[in-house]
Amino acid sequence: MRSPPARQRTCPPARLRRRLPVALALALALVLPGHAAWSRPPPTAPLTLHTYPGGPIYDYRWKVLELALAHTRANERDTRLEPYPEDVTQDRGQQLLEAGAIDVIALGTNASREAHMLPIRIDILRGMVGYRLLVIRASDQARIAAMSDRDMRERLSYGLNTQWADLPVMRAAGYTVETTTSYENLFSMLADRRFDAFPRGLNEARIELDARRARYPGLAVEQTRALYFPFPIYFWVNRANVALARRIDRGMRLALADGSMREMFQRYYATEIAMMKKDRRHVIRLDNPTLPSGTPAVDTSWWWQ
Repeated sequence: MRSPPARQRTCPPARLRRRLPVALALALALVLPGHAAWSRPPPTAPLTLHTYPGGPIYDYRWKVLELALAHTRANERDTRLEPYPEDVTQDRGQQLLEAGAIDVIALGTNASREAHMLPIRIDILRGMVGYRLLVIRASDQARIAAMSDRDMRERLSYGLNTQWADLPVMRAAGYTVETTTSYENLFSMLADRRFDAFPRGLNEARIELDARRARYPGLAVEQTRALYFPFPIYFWVNRANVALARRIDRGMRLALADGSMREMFQRYYATEIAMMKKDRRHVIRLDNPTLPSGTPAVDTSWWWQ
């Protein structure tokens, strides 16, 4: 009996044979986890950091943070900043940071904050917030200009928020202070003669008055005096967020080293720096008993020699 013929082996055409390695490679790319196409990570969404406080007088602080984050972008995720949407007090802002609802705060230092939050000890504003101009009623300008330092302390009353850094500084120096928990109320209280002067940072006073000129036309910046106390402004993060603190610290030091932070400061505050060069104010210097031990010295050389 004749055996059945062996099955004839078929061979693909030469053109198909040339395409097989390409097709096989494409198939392997889809199924093999070690292949480069498989291991390429998908695009990472930017990291959102919620910040506090917000408003025009704080814009520069967040420009500095953006600059620091940009200096570390090569090794970190892209990051965008989003202001915390509610207008809360500084104490409440600290509580929200500790709870994780806020990621970065930019405020002055004191012992309580250093005990509850993690500071990046590089002064964002180079001491400018501690140089306090006095917002007054314009009709009081001549009276205040004629006063001695002792008169300024004993005959005037000052308005401050209960949570602001200059409150314990001025009380320790013997000044009479009226307080409120509302920032906006301080302008109306001054206009209504509830106190005589409202101390504001060199970077704050004119911006705030310009925004309220129509509502409070009788208020003005006093022309002959200023108060000064050392008061560095830091970025703060949750004490558990060491990685973010290190990134901000590294970025700020890089921006200091290449001069970009100083250039931004001098461009942003060009008006205030020019004013300091021509003004001949009498500056009353105050101690700041709230500074924690070991606080680095404040360097004002970028704007005030």
